[in-house]
Amino acid sequence: EGVNYHTIFGDLLSFTLTAFVELMDHGIVSWDTFSLAFIKKIASYVCKSAMDTAVLQRSLAILESMVLNSQDLYQKVAQEITIGQLIPHLQGAIFSICLKFAFSLVCQNVIRSNKPINDEMAHQLYVLQVLTFNLLEDRMMTKMDPQDQAQRDIIFELRRIAFDVECESNNSGSIEKRKSMYTRDYKKLGFINHVNPAVDFTQIPPGMLALDNMLYFARHHQDAYIRIVLENSSREDKHECPFGRSSIELTKMLCEILKVGELPSENCHDFHPMFFTHDRSFEEFFCICIQLLNKTWKEMRATSEDFNKVMQVVKEQITRALTIKPNSLDQFKSRLQNLSYTEILKLRQSERMNQEDFQSRPILELREKIQPEIMELIKQQRLNRLCEGTCFRKISSRRRQDKFWYCRLSPNHKVLHYGDLEESPQGEVPHDSLQDKREYIPVADIKAVVTGKDCPHMKEKGALKQNKELLELAFSVLYESDEYLNFIAPDKHEYCVWTDGLNALLGKEMTSEFTRSDMDTLLNMEMKLRLLDLENIQIPEVPPPIPKEPSNYDFVYDCN
Repeated sequence: EGVNYHTIFGDLLSFTLTAFVELMDHGIVSWDTFSLAFIKKIASYVCKSAMDTAVLQRSLAILESMVLNSQDLYQKVAQEITIGQLIPHLQGAIFSICLKFAFSLVCQNVIRSNKPINDEMAHQLYVLQVLTFNLLEDRMMTKMDPQDQAQRDIIFELRRIAFDVECESNNSGSIEKRKSMYTRDYKKLGFINHVNPAVDFTQIPPGMLALDNMLYFARHHQDAYIRIVLENSSREDKHECPFGRSSIELTKMLCEILKVGELPSENCHDFHPMFFTHDRSFEEFFCICIQLLNKTWKEMRATSEDFNKVMQVVKEQITRALTIKPNSLDQFKSRLQNLSYTEILKLRQSERMNQEDFQSRPILELREKIQPEIMELIKQQRLNRLCEGTCFRKISSRRRQDKFWYCRLSPNHKVLHYGDLEESPQGEVPHDSLQDKREYIPVADIKAVVTGKDCPHMKEKGALKQNKELLELAFSVLYESDEYLNFIAPDKHEYCVWTDGLNALLGKEMTSEFTRSDMDTLLNMEMKLRLLDLENIQIPEVPPPIPKEPSNYDFVYDCN
């Protein structure tokens, strides 16, 4: 019961001191307001030999802040704490913190005394220097730091799960053979440093957070983890997606997106409810994103040189998926499935076309100037298609018959030739292959083109009862006095081609859906080509002013 009481008391005291440190960091309360009794109480925690590590760490942090922020408090702290009382703690787990406080105490003594360094001060500095050297030497000669050992154990576990191997004992095989085997496996795992992967995690952020994410993924999504590692290790070196490097950079990216480690902002209103649906939400978030990264890598057919490009695409995929504020991780995952690399390219293109630059006056004027050229190009394509001709099926008012007739425009665009066919042709029909009963209509005699219900053959009761879809494919040519040539197009595409071509022959506007689609496609392509050299250049709203004429033209070169 006594042990439990002291443990609970140590935890409560540690939390209380932590809250105090956080409160003082805001600068609301001045350090000069604290009494000597408070300083003695905090100093007593440091002087005790058997004190909880967390309490000791917080106490040293409070005393160091007092020393650095107040002349009066420095003198009081210096009376309560001596270098000799700190020496026992230099051999414990908080070696670096205690050493930092000791140096702060001695340095402040030198600075605030306004006197040359005396023998006592020199002795204190010498003692700290010797202690630091001896302790560092002892740590190098003894076994590695517990944190380094933890990193090593996690990396070994990642290797064991991926390649289904057990960690060999130190006596099994030669040292060189084991090093070679480890180096080979670490390279397959995608670490940058193949000899000592722990070096990859020294960068902060993400530090150990990346390694923890990798271990969680390997244990809780083992099949996906093994598949990614083995899949990439079997590729060529330049085409493999390095799992270790990707995980580190991805964790760093996720911290940037979610602003992990930054102070809360009152102006930020981002709230992601999916992170409250799982006990290990950030780790699960990482697991989804690392699989997305591997998928995008394959879709982009990336090489090692494209690593940064892939990371930029993945960042865009994640941020776009987060904009809808998914309520669960499953919703987030399903949203990512719709944001493939191809879809990202389409969205980028669409957004680029809707940018302010593309709505500016010079761009709009350029579009208007190009549009007649594109329309003329579409017109020529339609007329050329009419010259090739099309096979149409005859529709009887009583029943459908498998009889065909062919119609096409003459090369000089002056006559429409048409005639019956015995069977449906496989390609272009030569003019001589039409039956003897060949007829033609001069284009000059055509008065109008009518479509849909306005066509004479669609006003007949029998035709309407057959199929309502025929209305969308029907058109007729009115020529001379109340004479019609009736058409039923084989599909919507041929319907648009013929109605556009006939309207173009009559000098009328081409208004089909097919024409609008072609206009948008060709116009956008032409705009991109013409603006290609103006990438990242600000286009002015108004043209530059025309300079004044020169006072004389004597500068013109005289060829004689």
